[in-house]
Amino acid sequence: MNYQPLIAKWQDAELASWAELLPAQIETGLSHQRYGDLARWQSALDALPDITPDTTILDAARVGAATDSPLDAQIMQQLQDALMGLHPWRKGPFELFGLHIDTEWRSDWKWDRILPALDPLDGRRVLDVGCGSGYHCWRMRGCGADEVIGIDPTPLFVMQFWALQKYLNEPDIWVLPVGIEHVPAKLHAFDTVFSMGILYHRRSPMDHLMELRNCLRPGGQLLLETLVIEGEEGAALVPEGRYARMGNVWFLPSCPTLLGWLRKVGFIDTEIVDVATTTTQEQRSTDWMRFHSLANFLDPNDSTQSIEGHPAPRRAVISARVPGSM
Repeated sequence: MNYQPLIAKWQDAELASWAELLPAQIETGLSHQRYGDLARWQSALDALPDITPDTTILDAARVGAATDSPLDAQIMQQLQDALMGLHPWRKGPFELFGLHIDTEWRSDWKWDRILPALDPLDGRRVLDVGCGSGYHCWRMRGCGADEVIGIDPTPLFVMQFWALQKYLNEPDIWVLPVGIEHVPAKLHAFDTVFSMGILYHRRSPMDHLMELRNCLRPGGQLLLETLVIEGEEGAALVPEGRYARMGNVWFLPSCPTLLGWLRKVGFIDTEIVDVATTTTQEQRSTDWMRFHSLANFLDPNDSTQSIEGHPAPRRAVISARVPGSM
């Protein structure tokens, strides 16, 4: 997990302030003292077999790598065992040399909902906030992004990214073990910023929206995906306890409320791109994520309600822009 090439690359006026902070941030984010499982995950990484792909795939539902000839059974078993050492796999899917990593989320479905509203990524620098193992980062690179930076403070997801990077070997994609609060203030360095599945986990949604705005260059685009409820402007659900068994859910606004929040913090051209109820085909338990999933979080007698009696998860995709021109 060598971040030195990125730190060296960022030694310019625009990102030098972050490059200066990165070594300490990475050391903290991947600290063996803080995260006792890191040694086990590192062993799984080290156990991955050396395979040289003939093809890499970044523009299909299953991101991955392939060889022209099938691998022998022993190598395939070694590959599967090592990747299973990084369980649970939540965002994907991936396919490495014929091995399908069937993740909890069909993240390709979310990508397909976003794509119609996405400004061309050719030559752009992109930030993916809360990126998990980086599935959407690979898709962004597959759409022509010049540099993709994913950030996620969960070290397991960072290790999963590096497992994929061993075979995909894309020098302009990075997943950093940090949260949005660790990005230098008012950086204004990214052409496109994604925040998907993050806003409802933030105690202050306005602060999060301002953080996202301050990452963007003038004229840059925000793609925001979050849980919403039906309702008029001003409506929002603030669960007293858990929501769909999640304890860290703070605000679920209506779509008009969310658009108002975005305008309040300075975004323009705000637009609802898509609204969809999450199904148990899109989020489910699999061999690669064996814990409870959406089916366990809904009322068993009424799938339109969460187990706590709230409206079932419903997600909106919003596009917005920072004033100015690229």
